[in-house]
Amino acid sequence: MTDPLFAPAKKPALPTPPELAMRTTVLKQAARSAVDYLEGLHSRPVAPGPEAVAALRALRGPLPETSTDPAEVVRLLSEAGGPATMAISGGRFFGFVIGGCLPAAMGASWLVDTWDQNGGLWVASPVGADLEDTAVEWARELLGLPEGTGGGVVTGATMANFTALAAARHALLERAGWDAEADGIFGAPELRVVVGEEAHPSLLKSLGMLGLGRKRVVRVPVDGQGRMRANALPHMDERTIVCLQAGNVNTGSFDPAAAICPEARSAGAWVHVDGAFGLWAAASPKYRHLVKGFEQADSWATDGHKWPNIGCDCGLAMVRDDRALRAAMSIRAAYLERTERREPGDYVPELSRRIRGVELWAGLRQLGKAGMAEIVERTCAHAKRFAEGLRAAGFKVLNDVVLNQVLVSFGNPEKTTKVIARLQSEGTCWCGPTVWQEKTAMRISVSSWATTEEDVELSLKAMIDAAREEEESGTA
Repeated sequence: MTDPLFAPAKKPALPTPPELAMRTTVLKQAARSAVDYLEGLHSRPVAPGPEAVAALRALRGPLPETSTDPAEVVRLLSEAGGPATMAISGGRFFGFVIGGCLPAAMGASWLVDTWDQNGGLWVASPVGADLEDTAVEWARELLGLPEGTGGGVVTGATMANFTALAAARHALLERAGWDAEADGIFGAPELRVVVGEEAHPSLLKSLGMLGLGRKRVVRVPVDGQGRMRANALPHMDERTIVCLQAGNVNTGSFDPAAAICPEARSAGAWVHVDGAFGLWAAASPKYRHLVKGFEQADSWATDGHKWPNIGCDCGLAMVRDDRALRAAMSIRAAYLERTERREPGDYVPELSRRIRGVELWAGLRQLGKAGMAEIVERTCAHAKRFAEGLRAAGFKVLNDVVLNQVLVSFGNPEKTTKVIARLQSEGTCWCGPTVWQEKTAMRISVSSWATTEEDVELSLKAMIDAAREEEESGTA
């Protein structure tokens, strides 16, 4: 039976006012510009050139006194903005861990913007609420997390860490008889946070925002691949939060969760996992062994714009204790009409937000289980090919390539830095620098569904050529 609240109203057809018809014209114009942009990615440099960056002057300046035709705004944006983008949607961007957006997720993003929904409440967007609920459950299954785990879709891993750790703070202080949300943390029982020596800065930022402190953490030494040493853990108790890492941002390595989680849980500690990209290894039969033990944790943070390739503005906060997450995040007001259904605003910090869960739903629906596994396995194979090719050319790969991350040194720090700059300027591909365990390296992160074997071979040649050219310039 149709809910009368949402039954379509019977109204006579009315002509579309000219002001509203302009939307159709502008969207068609934007669609043409978007298609032209995507079709040109393969033949342009990955990074924008100096002229393209300089042309952004056309988009700056004081705000006009009068209105501008929306079609003119889109034209300006396309012509001056498009060339100044980084070609992340193409197949040869290997900086950071960012994957190109899947076609279904990209199309869904257009619909989400067109629908113009507020994703905080079911009554404000039934489609947004229902598809987020479905997408979170699909992700839970792909990640191998326990049934009953609650979660929400946030902007990225930083907010996912923040959200999940807020639930941890709530749960541990509640056990100690303290209401963190009502009474704050001034005078609260002290919590101790344990992290690995190579914990990601976004995790530490989240701890700072929660009042738990970036510097107050207890740091555990790591091994030669950046993995937390289980035998170096401090004493843990019911007021301890242990933060594990699934996928070191430099090496791709995993903390030994199978050894740490049972000990931490028996002590009453809360185990949180920062798994921005590494947790998705669970979707692959070939790489699933890397996440063994992480399912024993209490909360997890991951990104959607990395391996699922959903596009930016998508992350997942997952918490085993659904009640603790809702207690930390939910909001009440007389005007906020609630239903008996899952209310999205009860699981994330934001109330007003775009229905980004629809894009996650679309991307996962496109991939299915087999497609998700294929992305992980293919990009990891590409990473191994980079490592093999660079080693064969005589350069040093610094890490065990267990996933999709490759660290390569071209000699001393100065030479490595110059090779990276030369490669970025040449434009075939784009990789960034890093310093890991006091070694300067170029970091290759392979994350995109759009990366082909041809992209890898072209990029590998460009890397080797840049290194050879730098060697020749140094001996000239």
